[in-house]
Amino acid sequence: MSKTITINPVSRIEGHAHITLHLNDAGKVDNAQFHLTQFRGFEKFCEGRPFPEMPALTARTCGICPVSHLVASSKACDHLLSVTIPPTAAKLRRLMNLAQLAQSHALSFFHLSSADLLLGMDSDPKQRNVFGLLAVDPQMARDGIRLRQIGQTIIEMLGGKKIHPGWMVPGGVNEPLTEEKRQDMLAMLPEGLEIAQRTLKSFKKVIAKFPEEIKYFGNFPTMYLSLIGSDGSLEHYDGYFRIKDSNGAMVEDMVPLTDYERVIGEAVEPYSYMKFPYYLPAGYPEGIYRVGPLARLNNCDFCGSPVADAALDEFRQLQRGEPVSSSFHFHYARLVEIIFSMERMQELLEDPEILATRVRARARGNRNEGIGVAEAPRGTLIHHYKIDDDGLMTWANLIIATGHNNLAMNHGIKQAAEYFVDGKNLQEGMLNRVEAVIRCYDPCLSCASHAFGQMPLKIELLDASGIVVDELVRDSPHSP
Repeated sequence: MSKTITINPVSRIEGHAHITLHLNDAGKVDNAQFHLTQFRGFEKFCEGRPFPEMPALTARTCGICPVSHLVASSKACDHLLSVTIPPTAAKLRRLMNLAQLAQSHALSFFHLSSADLLLGMDSDPKQRNVFGLLAVDPQMARDGIRLRQIGQTIIEMLGGKKIHPGWMVPGGVNEPLTEEKRQDMLAMLPEGLEIAQRTLKSFKKVIAKFPEEIKYFGNFPTMYLSLIGSDGSLEHYDGYFRIKDSNGAMVEDMVPLTDYERVIGEAVEPYSYMKFPYYLPAGYPEGIYRVGPLARLNNCDFCGSPVADAALDEFRQLQRGEPVSSSFHFHYARLVEIIFSMERMQELLEDPEILATRVRARARGNRNEGIGVAEAPRGTLIHHYKIDDDGLMTWANLIIATGHNNLAMNHGIKQAAEYFVDGKNLQEGMLNRVEAVIRCYDPCLSCASHAFGQMPLKIELLDASGIVVDELVRDSPHSP
């Protein structure tokens, strides 16, 4: 008799989703699906709005990573204006985007995933959370809080508030940086770099405890897509598209960002509100690729800052001569990127031009179509707008970073479930591992919902005709 296991909701992620595992008569996994159960309708209800409103509107897609949408949307609006923004404005935007990268990666690693890594995948779910982490390793818990605080404080100092700042606008930014704020930011960065280095050192000792997870947590051949600098460096704000295959061979390189429609297609499936992007020339679903910190480190030739470059060299020893393929190593890649963000922010703040007062180019809409692309913490983010001659939005398409990984997440949970889940002897730790695959990708599903403690779980037993003959429901003792 077949059985369906539903993990609902997936806990310790940013948003609402569930996983369905389909088991055969022998209790083995036949299929697995990751369902996004919330609908994001920003593309439609932005229609008719004046395009300069788009950065502020689309930032409301998410309270976790609004800065990423501000960057991509502002760049799309720059394209509509047909302007080159002042160099200082571009540097200030980079600065805020790096602060967002640091604080978001810290949230993912320390608050959402470190309990699995430090306490173990099979540990008591009542303790396997940030509070359990605090009890076992207070220093790591404090480090996570402080690292995130540094990133959010820099965002607040630049934009006036930590969430949904109105500072980044079409044509640049609203306000230049002052010397006092620059010095305050510079004073925080050495501590942030020290925390990131200390955490990476500890993490490299921890990963030896997870050989099976490394092998079966979304470890399969895919392509990798990311932005790249014109010199092949790690890039988060501008540059070109690069796509490599699973062997590290170049598939596409130096593709202009405005040509994204040539390389990226989008499919839909009936079981999810999230789209399924794929590499268009390869077709769907063969064109599977991954984005985010793992892809960025696999694609770049170098980081461009000394400590991060040394960390990148060690990262590449995980799988010598080929891209690092296990999605478990998204965690490792995040720590390398936090190190890079601290070094790069210091470099930007020490640039004398960062205090220049010319920070915005002003114009009206000078073309009817604009595209903006940036690297969000979770991967490549694309905003594509069309406007009429009055500057009103007629069409929008947002390709969210998490969406790019949708195919890979579905493949990953199936691989993990096939290896770890025994339907005839079901254990909570088995299901936690399936969830943990999703947490490797740190999906941001448009709003934040973090469940502490034991996750709610619903298991339905169906007969051959699909009729529910038995059901087990376990409620969470803690509401999200």
